[in-house]
Amino acid sequence: MAKRTAIIDIGSNSARLVIYERTSRYGFHLICEQKSRVRIGEGAYAQEGNLQPIGIERAYLALQSFIETTKKYRVHKILCVATSALRDAPNGREFVAWIRTHLKLSIKIIDGNEEAKLGAIAVNNLLPIDSGITIDIGGGSSDMSLIEDAKIIETCSLNIGTVRLKELFFDQNQPMDRAREYIAKELERLPDSFRSKLAIGIGGSVRTLSKAIMKRSGYPLDKLHAFGYSVEDEIEYLTTVANADMCSLEELDIKRARFDTIREGTLIFIEILKKIEAKEVMSSGVGVREGLFLKDLLRHSRLQFPVGLNPSTQSILDRFDNLTPKSSSYSHRFKVASRIYQLCYEEFGLPYEYLNALKVALKLSNIGKTLTIYKSRQHAFYIAMQELNFSFSHRDMLLISLLLRTCGNSILKKQLFEKYRDILPPKEHMKSLSFIYNLTMLLHENSNEAGVEFSYSDNLLTIESNQSLYHAKESIGLLERPYKFEITIDDSVDIPRYGF
Repeated sequence: MAKRTAIIDIGSNSARLVIYERTSRYGFHLICEQKSRVRIGEGAYAQEGNLQPIGIERAYLALQSFIETTKKYRVHKILCVATSALRDAPNGREFVAWIRTHLKLSIKIIDGNEEAKLGAIAVNNLLPIDSGITIDIGGGSSDMSLIEDAKIIETCSLNIGTVRLKELFFDQNQPMDRAREYIAKELERLPDSFRSKLAIGIGGSVRTLSKAIMKRSGYPLDKLHAFGYSVEDEIEYLTTVANADMCSLEELDIKRARFDTIREGTLIFIEILKKIEAKEVMSSGVGVREGLFLKDLLRHSRLQFPVGLNPSTQSILDRFDNLTPKSSSYSHRFKVASRIYQLCYEEFGLPYEYLNALKVALKLSNIGKTLTIYKSRQHAFYIAMQELNFSFSHRDMLLISLLLRTCGNSILKKQLFEKYRDILPPKEHMKSLSFIYNLTMLLHENSNEAGVEFSYSDNLLTIESNQSLYHAKESIGLLERPYKFEITIDDSVDIPRYGF
């Protein structure tokens, strides 16, 4: 696969460019993102679907600009797709041929089921879910996929989109019930199998609603991807947005750039949620573009990352950890941490559900040192907060980041814990996890992968080592503990007799 790949997505409302750089076989990161509100489908639905000159001109200028950007970034491959506006347009293929002639850009018009599948590929690989229904509300269509046990089972594309509803109903001042009837009729085409407690929202309208809900609820983390909420808790707000007049949208925390189609998108979303009997919504920051990239990246891997591989973690390690040989170093850290974890499970009731997040933190423990050894834990915290985007829940992402931020004899940064308390595990669990992380790192960094055993009795933790832990003893003695107990270290070393 090319080292740098550009994805261009031409939708009814917007055209977008993203550029990904590969850091290894499965590691990648985003290096450029551009968006243009071309509204290529403007006026088309009132003209039998034909693209109109105003939209065509904007699309040409946007694509021309995107191509110049790909040249600047020295992109090796460009993948360009167009969705409902072009597939619905009788003159869509004429537009594609015109662009190929004048801009040397090949555009593939994909059908609704392929669009739904691309969104599902992205969600299946980059969100912490194994089952649910993806809902991608675009300008001309709403494309959905059913995912069960991490497999894409079925797709469906419906002719209900924000621009389509706007031009057919809202711009004509038609009663809201007429729009609902239109949506309901299209939803009759949805297979009965499309039922799930979890709805995964893709696309600008659903993301806008999630951002507003985050703001209104005082959600402490500024990260939309994997944010979730209860349908029951927010249905009143969603209904208010759908019924609002244009002047009221700002008071509902809707961004001005979305005023033109948010009511239409919200109305579609509400009706789909009812139809599939969803109880929870998870917001996706990924969709067609990421799906198209992953379809290319994972074409020899059955469109899935290998079990146990996380692309965010891999990309961070590729870019920020080149200090030590990795495999044996990781193995030693994991082995030590697992033994301490088992002890905390037996003695203090620490649940096993956090073990994977702890292992990820240990794997990333050196990433801050790549920038500078001074304040390396602060750097590691910042890198993790910004880059752990895929396949982690918000809780696990925060847990990993805060473990990286702990230092020396301090178990937990109180200010950070208080800020994110509502998302994090209970305080007593956080203290135990921080203790395990810090003790593991002290033992690892102050020995050459020593063989270490642990035992606990009568409020005394005994650490036995087959190597000297001389440099670690003082720091371990000062280490804050989650519970009141003492620590003793048995690392008996034969010291040669001094003298000549």
